[in-house]
Amino acid sequence: MKLKDLLERNIAEFGEYPFLFYKEKTYTNVETKHFANQLASGLRELGITKGDRVIVCMPNCPEVLFSYQGITRAGATIVPVMFTLHPKELHYIAGNSGAKAVITSSYVRSNVEKSLEGLPDKPQLIVVDQPSDDRAKNFYDVFVQTETKIVDDVKEDDTAVILYTSGTTGSPKGVLLTHKNLYSNAENSAKHNETERGTTLGVLPLAHVYGLTISNICFLTGSSIVVFSSFDTKEVFKAIEKYEVKAFSAVPAMIHAFVSYPQADQYNTSSLESVGSGSAPLPVALLHAFEQKFGAKVYEGYGLSEAAPVVTAHRKGIEIKPGSVGIAIPGVELKIVNENGKEVLASEVGELIVRGDNVTPGYYQNAEETSRVLKDSWLYTGDMARIDDEGYVYIVDRKKDLIIRGGFNVYPRDVEEILNAHVKVMEAAVVGVPDERMGEEMVACVVKKPGTEVTEEELIHYCQDHLAKSKTPRRIVFLEALPRNGVGKILKTHLRKQASEIVIKS
Repeated sequence: MKLKDLLERNIAEFGEYPFLFYKEKTYTNVETKHFANQLASGLRELGITKGDRVIVCMPNCPEVLFSYQGITRAGATIVPVMFTLHPKELHYIAGNSGAKAVITSSYVRSNVEKSLEGLPDKPQLIVVDQPSDDRAKNFYDVFVQTETKIVDDVKEDDTAVILYTSGTTGSPKGVLLTHKNLYSNAENSAKHNETERGTTLGVLPLAHVYGLTISNICFLTGSSIVVFSSFDTKEVFKAIEKYEVKAFSAVPAMIHAFVSYPQADQYNTSSLESVGSGSAPLPVALLHAFEQKFGAKVYEGYGLSEAAPVVTAHRKGIEIKPGSVGIAIPGVELKIVNENGKEVLASEVGELIVRGDNVTPGYYQNAEETSRVLKDSWLYTGDMARIDDEGYVYIVDRKKDLIIRGGFNVYPRDVEEILNAHVKVMEAAVVGVPDERMGEEMVACVVKKPGTEVTEEELIHYCQDHLAKSKTPRRIVFLEALPRNGVGKILKTHLRKQASEIVIKS
């Protein structure tokens, strides 16, 4: 099955219905197909052929979903790009992908135009909310009314999406995702979660693979989606009340915003039954706080771009184990291995590896990185984890975030869970910084709850009351906020640099 089949199957099974809500506008599934076909024909007239790359870089809006379906119907490859990226990052992605076109909005047009400077072959610029001019075409002006140029020779193993990683350890890598990768992952995720038809919230960036998969699941289940261009807590609460939303997917930073929103009681959220959490670790204390406040379950899951993305999840009918990311979804195999690639015993910590139809065939034009993470059809995730005797997975930490203190391994998440449970701590992240005596030392970066005061000494003693001495941070650094990427994941590379500078100065 291909991505375009998602919409075809949706219409055949459910008929025409309101599919997409955005601000005051409503679009049906049939209108979505109509716009996608017209765009596909227009892209072909611009010279976009099978396999060509088309960047989509703008905040969430209906045109993002029209673009995704239009690009795939033209036989081209979607390159979703977070609109928050710096022009230098955009420049690298545009050059590396060899994009033939960029679809964007006025909100980021200037950054996109800067990013295209110096490219030997500039892609065609298409803007969704400005008239055509001498540098760009209007999105709807590209449309061809006849809808005659839909490409039908796309295969399920052809590349559907190239998703560039955040590039925290060097230049971004383009993760290749085939039609089969994305279709099978959406289908198996919906099956695992027993997703019911209804209206959900599109609060995740559609440029992120998690947000993209949620929209694919909506096609499969006949659901509707309320799209938000940015996360606005008040507007999200209003939408839950208006559309009687039962379930949606979010990231921990959004769940934190829900718990701390002072006007939450003004909205009727009684319809809400569950929230899926992914993309970053969810502190156990935050999970309990959300469930207590809203009476809804939090189903934490785990995934990564290279797995299209969902690997594990909790679901209805199984025990929720706080701190766990659930069990493998259908079609996904898991193993925990040591540094030699040998499987370890149950509950032992090692690297999580994954196999299934959802796993990427590799990185775009990067054979070296591909061979590093793909071995004998297994994806080496770089995440340290353990699996209990019931198949529940516990992510211990990123392999690269492991702190080796005096020869002993320390996993930051163990310390973060303790700190996040402190009554005066809003959130915490732990990193390792270079140390002459110990090799690495542990620094906890803490954001205090508003209106509270807590000292470094107090938190260190608190950690000592709950953890072995070897796991106690040497320093506590207080910050106004933790650095995050566009989907709310804490940027530990930035945090290490920030913490190192503070420690050196003090």
